[in-house]
Amino acid sequence: MDLFELIALLLSVSAIFSFLNYRFVRLPSTIGLMVIGLMTSVVLLLVGLFIPSVEAWAVAFLEQIRFDETLLHGMLSVLLFAGALHVNINDLRSQYRVITALATFGVLLSTCLVGVISWQIFNWLGFELPFLYCLLFGALISPTDPVAVLGILKKTGVPKSLETKIIGESLFNDGVGVVVFMVLLAITVGGGEMSGADVGLLFLEEVGGGVVFGLATGSFAYWLLRQVDDHNVEVLITLALATGGFALAEALHFSAPITIVVAGLLIGNHGRSLAMSAATRERLDSFWELLDEVMNAVLFMLIGLEVLVLDISFLKFVAAALAVPIVLSSRFVSVSLPVVVLRKFREFSPHTVKIMTWGGLRGGISVALALSLPEGAERDILLPITYGVVAFSIIVQGLSIGPLLARLKQNIS
Repeated sequence: MDLFELIALLLSVSAIFSFLNYRFVRLPSTIGLMVIGLMTSVVLLLVGLFIPSVEAWAVAFLEQIRFDETLLHGMLSVLLFAGALHVNINDLRSQYRVITALATFGVLLSTCLVGVISWQIFNWLGFELPFLYCLLFGALISPTDPVAVLGILKKTGVPKSLETKIIGESLFNDGVGVVVFMVLLAITVGGGEMSGADVGLLFLEEVGGGVVFGLATGSFAYWLLRQVDDHNVEVLITLALATGGFALAEALHFSAPITIVVAGLLIGNHGRSLAMSAATRERLDSFWELLDEVMNAVLFMLIGLEVLVLDISFLKFVAAALAVPIVLSSRFVSVSLPVVVLRKFREFSPHTVKIMTWGGLRGGISVALALSLPEGAERDILLPITYGVVAFSIIVQGLSIGPLLARLKQNIS
């Protein structure tokens, strides 16, 4: 199957799933697409018991896509830029202490907690996973995904301050989480030969370099936007910034996610107000909203179908079930500590920790990072466990966060 046929099939399946969700399932778009994809996978597995060629074709199709490569080195640039483009930088600035603490200290703390506890639990189950691989699991499962819950938050009428915390944290902890994962993966593959100074330098290069490079590429794009007054050209410039900036950041070994978030924030605020006409802003918003919807449709459809390539057993199912409370409790602690410390300097809603814990959904990045692990027994164990946590997060937490918010709404400030 060539590239055009692959893209055509992905878009066609996503369109059919979107139609089915809109007409019959009626769940929030991202959750509905994943549920339909999951149901389709189960049907294909059952059909495969009688017609093996059907399951074999579906698995071969998914293996051609390379979910980890497609997301981490392609779709992520568009998703992060589209998300950052519509975030008000003044709102972020008002919450910067909370967002910074959660996206850095919170991710690191969650990584350590999940790693230590899962190491004990998984080895108790007989998997004999090395400690570094359990830390890798902690790193890949710690970043949260705002996509699935954002629409629910807006419909429920959650206060802007809380929405900003959740979105801001999710935008930045994706980048930090990927960097932590890559550092741990380098240590694991290198046999633990990296020193503490090497780790610190690599982390600084990735994160700090990503921020600086994001400002540089965003500023260059901003300068280009000020030179023209044609919405077609300006939209193309932003598309080039999202994709080209992401690819160039990866080539220079900077954090590409952080680069694109910073560049997106710059264009979405200064670029929108100072370098674009009202007509261009309207066209730009329409373009990126549509592109964001298409990418999310494809992404969550693929998450649902990925179950076809998992090596599932009863013990792995038990491990995934036990991993859910491990991840949630680690999330609770990693949110609570920064909030407790920062409560001395600012006020928080009494339900902030609850909402940010339950609303911190895991998504495609976690699955993609698990798929990027080196081939071997460890990957075969961690992949279905990761998928189980992500599925629970999107379906159970995603569907229940709305009722939870409605119940607590009167006390949220």
